[in-house]
Amino acid sequence: MQKKQKIKTYIGKISTSARGFGFFSNEKLEEDIKIESQDLNTAIHGDEVEIEIFKTRFGQRGAVVKILKRIKKDFVGIITRENNKFEIKPDDRHAYFTITIKNSGLKSEDIGKKALARIGNFKQGDLNPEGKILQVLGKSGDHETEIQSIILEKGIDNTFPEEVLKESETVYNKEKNITIEEIAKRKDFRNTTTFTIDPYNAKDFDDAISMKDLGNETYEIGVHIADVSHYVKEKTALDDEAQERSFSVYLVDRTIPMLPEELSNDICSLKPNEDRLAFSAVFEMNKRGEISKRWFGKTIINSNKRFSYEEAQEVLNNKAGIFYTELNTLNEIAKKMRVEKERNGAIDFEQDEISFVLDDKNVPVKIIKKERLDTHKMVEEYMLLANKEVAEYVYNKLGKEKGKIGQFIYRIHDLPNSEKIQDLAAFVKALGHELPVKKHGITQKDLQELFKKISGEAEEAMIKTAAIRSMAKAIYSTKNIGHFGLAFEYYTHFTSPIRRYSDLLVHRMLFDFLQGKNIVREVNLYERITKHITEKEISAAEAERESKKYKQVEYMSVRIGQTFDATISGITDWGIYVEEKETRSEGLIRISQLGNEYFKVDSKNYCLIGEKTKKKYSLGDKVRIKLKATDLEKKTIDFEIV
Repeated sequence: MQKKQKIKTYIGKISTSARGFGFFSNEKLEEDIKIESQDLNTAIHGDEVEIEIFKTRFGQRGAVVKILKRIKKDFVGIITRENNKFEIKPDDRHAYFTITIKNSGLKSEDIGKKALARIGNFKQGDLNPEGKILQVLGKSGDHETEIQSIILEKGIDNTFPEEVLKESETVYNKEKNITIEEIAKRKDFRNTTTFTIDPYNAKDFDDAISMKDLGNETYEIGVHIADVSHYVKEKTALDDEAQERSFSVYLVDRTIPMLPEELSNDICSLKPNEDRLAFSAVFEMNKRGEISKRWFGKTIINSNKRFSYEEAQEVLNNKAGIFYTELNTLNEIAKKMRVEKERNGAIDFEQDEISFVLDDKNVPVKIIKKERLDTHKMVEEYMLLANKEVAEYVYNKLGKEKGKIGQFIYRIHDLPNSEKIQDLAAFVKALGHELPVKKHGITQKDLQELFKKISGEAEEAMIKTAAIRSMAKAIYSTKNIGHFGLAFEYYTHFTSPIRRYSDLLVHRMLFDFLQGKNIVREVNLYERITKHITEKEISAAEAERESKKYKQVEYMSVRIGQTFDATISGITDWGIYVEEKETRSEGLIRISQLGNEYFKVDSKNYCLIGEKTKKKYSLGDKVRIKLKATDLEKKTIDFEIV
């Protein structure tokens, strides 16, 4: 037995592998600490744990001594039967255990179906914890079963409690008609040209933009945001539920809203030709995007037009149509703001996104690359402007009030980790490009230059993805450290309170400051809320990715034997990963498919080399591939080289 010498205890998140070991990370540690299976102490992937670190002759190792917060107890998986016992093998690729189901009421015909199970008794060293069935979902591979599996696996609730629905209905009936008294409290923008620009299939409209020509090449531009805080009050069931959900979740075939539909799709939504309550950020600026005045406050608006991005772009392209003058002026100013933002170091991480055309049975019949239009960029610039200006206003106001720093919610993005940046530079070099890493690391402008050079190249998406993974993740916090990716000193989320709880909180806080209320907020409470929101954001993003992955595999499953163009996106000991050009579907070409010889991984140069023929497969290479097999249950695709 190897001798252990205790060093120190740490608190942080653990990640686990299906093979039964884990890794612990903490910002105070230079590298992740490996935890062997016997030392996991039932910790599950994502749990917040306390560990002890030991020195052994093999280096540093860790052992979980306490689980501080369970991230989840519910798992989706396939129902099986072993030795006359029903079991659930979780779909979660991080799960190293199988759940034994007792007194389940399951029948033989349930074997092979998917179910949601909750772990009950989980003892140290037990790889078969006991659990119970919460819900049998249906046949594996069916659309509804798979989508429900994704939703439930990520801990997302797609139904509202009865209490919340009743409260929402009461608010709707009380507030659907805006009173004269409420209008009198607000700045009236109903006679100012205003419109929304959203996806063609959007049902909730968080934001609208207004424009008025003040003469002398000066314009009043308003960013009007749905005044959700007027309807959703603190210490209500609605607010508790919104906080718990934290986000609306967008899957390939549905939206799971943060708020009930009579609020999110109706009275909170900035519908055209209807009076709506808003919280607005209004700026006087010139054609160069320079701001001379700004104002924040509660307003009433009446949107003149509901544009889709494509409709607004068509007006700009044709140089004619409804509100062309306003759209064109807004677009020209937005372009100036974008140039200035990039000059200050903002990084464009934008990549191709895909959307799905589904038939009436939710089968994907087409995968489309979303085109990023000028109208997308234009709206984004005004939303960024409002978010940045609100954050700066509050920060400066708090800074003048002793003891109040930290009593606000910021969207922050830390500097990149130096070790990960070194790895990124090596990765980029293997693809034939340069990312200069200086003593202090890299700047935003270093990444800007790299992205300009690779624009339009086959490896562009791959390098941008690698760059994103090497960055710190943007999170919510009460401590402002700025936003590295946007190159903003101050930044928050103000513009989407229908679908993000952070924005609803920011509205409440901003309104208090504007009214001069001397409210002392409990910083520790809001720090806990920001951690919860950040965790929910990760779950929502993972659910969206999983639903897209599922539909990509389903789309490809009826195309077995067809050939495609692809790019090598990953090199491993077991094969090469490739990404199909049009649908961005990723799959594996196994080593055995590459030829009758031994292939060796050259990790330094990110390639596989054949021992006899010296045949080389390198990251970023373009290849012609044939679709060999798909597995809807595992959401995997197998290709072979043509």
